[in-house]
Amino acid sequence: MWATRIHGRGRKIFVTILVVLFIVNAYHLWLGKEYFDLLAQQALHGRQVVPFRDRFYFLLQKYAPLCPPLELKESAGWPRYNAVFEIERENHIDKADEILQPMRDAHDGFLKALKKPKLQVPYVIVTEGVVSSAGGKYMPTFVVTLRLLRRTGCTLPVELFVKDPTEYEPYICEEVLPELNAKCVVLSEIMGLQNPNNTNSKTDEGITLEHYQLKSFAVIFSSFEKVIWLDADCIPAHDPTNLLHSEPFKSTGLVTWPDYWASTISPLYFNISRQPEFSTTERATTEAGVFLVSKQKHSQTLLLAAYYNYYGPSHYYHLLDQGAPGEGDKDTFIQAAAAVGGKFYTVSEKVADVGRRRYQWSDFDIIHVAMMQADPVEDYALTRQGKWRVEDESVADAPRAFFVHANMVKFNPAGDLMEVSKNDDNDGRRRMWSAPESSIRRLGYDLERVVWEEVKNVSCILGGAFQTSDFGSDLCEVVKKHWEAVFENPDAVTLNFTQ
Repeated sequence: MWATRIHGRGRKIFVTILVVLFIVNAYHLWLGKEYFDLLAQQALHGRQVVPFRDRFYFLLQKYAPLCPPLELKESAGWPRYNAVFEIERENHIDKADEILQPMRDAHDGFLKALKKPKLQVPYVIVTEGVVSSAGGKYMPTFVVTLRLLRRTGCTLPVELFVKDPTEYEPYICEEVLPELNAKCVVLSEIMGLQNPNNTNSKTDEGITLEHYQLKSFAVIFSSFEKVIWLDADCIPAHDPTNLLHSEPFKSTGLVTWPDYWASTISPLYFNISRQPEFSTTERATTEAGVFLVSKQKHSQTLLLAAYYNYYGPSHYYHLLDQGAPGEGDKDTFIQAAAAVGGKFYTVSEKVADVGRRRYQWSDFDIIHVAMMQADPVEDYALTRQGKWRVEDESVADAPRAFFVHANMVKFNPAGDLMEVSKNDDNDGRRRMWSAPESSIRRLGYDLERVVWEEVKNVSCILGGAFQTSDFGSDLCEVVKKHWEAVFENPDAVTLNFTQ
């Protein structure tokens, strides 16, 4: 009897321990902090990827548009976005009547196939992170941006996608990035692509990816459930982690930022995708240097966006932009969401110019070097109150700046950075982000100084580590001289960083 009681008590203790362990693990799973170790995460993600990609590739090929590549009769031009005055939506696609039915049939078939049975993009549950892509001359730019991300206090893991093994840099990927909680992912390998030494990534089935197409596939094959996409030259001014836990992302799962331009989507696209046209005053085109997406909520969105990008160069880029500035992947995500009925939030605050004055006395005529994007949380708070600054700027102060997309001048010291940051007489140095004052004040602090500090660190500590960028023996000293002339010189231009 006594032995039986001891045995029973031992079983109760054992069961209690199991229950406690289960609760602890469930708690950590809920928090998303201790879910699996890195190897377990990678193994789980890997098991998801292979069956997914086989079916996905099959569907991409099966529902190819059975019509020739699209051609434009003329470009849609450069219409600026205006939230008050609507412009007429026009078709510039040649032979539209011949294209409509085959593209609609393919679009219908692809969407129907995604749902029977439902195809789900792979990810590790309860994970979040930053995804980017870079290679070659963009690798130093990415490292600068990554170091800046860490300076904001952001600790999210980062996955950097390189197109194929030719862009993989062993020292950067295996020594530099892991110390910054980042890793390289070779897209051609995780996608099972063949011919990695070719200029294009291509599978036996014919999957070919390059340039704008890479972004949508990198997001799909990343391991995170919630993704912050950052272009290699898109600089965060603040820690973006909280954006994933705040409105508008919490309720929509997809947040995008605007470009300068009005929508120039062809009316033909709306017929193909069976959507009603939206007014050109409703939203600007997307500037896809940064966006937030939940793969759990927007699996169908991402798959359709990848379809648009796979057939982008031949069909969908012309259809969605018609030759307007930035034609490429920029509107594929938001239009895919609309096509599948997904929720999304487009930041309403206009993108702001950042640069330097063309003339010393004018704060309105500037030489553009970068694009400033607003805090989506502050923007959402205003629009929920019915305050639309995009229609009337006097209704409220502008939201703070959150990202600066250095689209014109990249912070790669081995590129043309040091040349364009000279002053007009070539005998000194100058700031690149000094105007207009209304934009600079929204930064809240001297972000350009912080950027240049990391440019200096990368130039002087890692300069010789990059395989595809020649930093030269004197570049470190050149960058130091710029730093001293612009940021340590008491006589240098001072700026106001408070609104």
